[in-house]
Amino acid sequence: MNLISFLDYASVIVFAITGALVASRAQLDLVGFVFIACLTAVGGGTIRDLLLDRNPIFWIAEPTYLGTAATAAMITFFTAHLLESRMRALIWLDSFALAVAVAAGAGVAINLEQAPVIVVLMGIVTSCMGGLMRDVVVGDVPVVLKQGELYVTAAFAGATTTVMLNSYLPDVPYPLIIGAAVTWVLRAGSIQFGWNLPVYKSTPPKS
Repeated sequence: MNLISFLDYASVIVFAITGALVASRAQLDLVGFVFIACLTAVGGGTIRDLLLDRNPIFWIAEPTYLGTAATAAMITFFTAHLLESRMRALIWLDSFALAVAVAAGAGVAINLEQAPVIVVLMGIVTSCMGGLMRDVVVGDVPVVLKQGELYVTAAFAGATTTVMLNSYLPDVPYPLIIGAAVTWVLRAGSIQFGWNLPVYKSTPPKS
């Protein structure tokens, strides 16, 4: 298994668990768990592959991705009640999945010799779109849109770091690993310490 496949599998597993935890909070049945988990796990990578005209899409080329996501969902179905705080676990697992998926998306684009701006965008798409789909389907406010949250910003910073380092350290895993680390540190800081972006606040016009 090469590094990109490993990153894809890692992001699929963790995103699937976050999807299943969201399903548990919505009190869905086992089929609902598997559906939300698979949607979350492969959603971002699917959009990435479609945009890059990567044929076949990664989970069609290797259906084991779906099997892995479904297995993670079923395990979570029977064990989610053991977590003291499912919301807390969801937030932290999602932060890890975000970081790994940034590296996976950027790595695929780099392997296809895409321009730097496309590499950055693919890192963002891969890491953010699955969670966006998950939240929209269950009727939650998407975390990518929550006020001031360092989510898309963290993904952007991580993907940009990967592109910059790849110019100096090509063909080695360090740019992907460091880019993932930058993403996770920013997201973790937002969760733990409240790091955020300024939020627009309207003011009444002067009379």
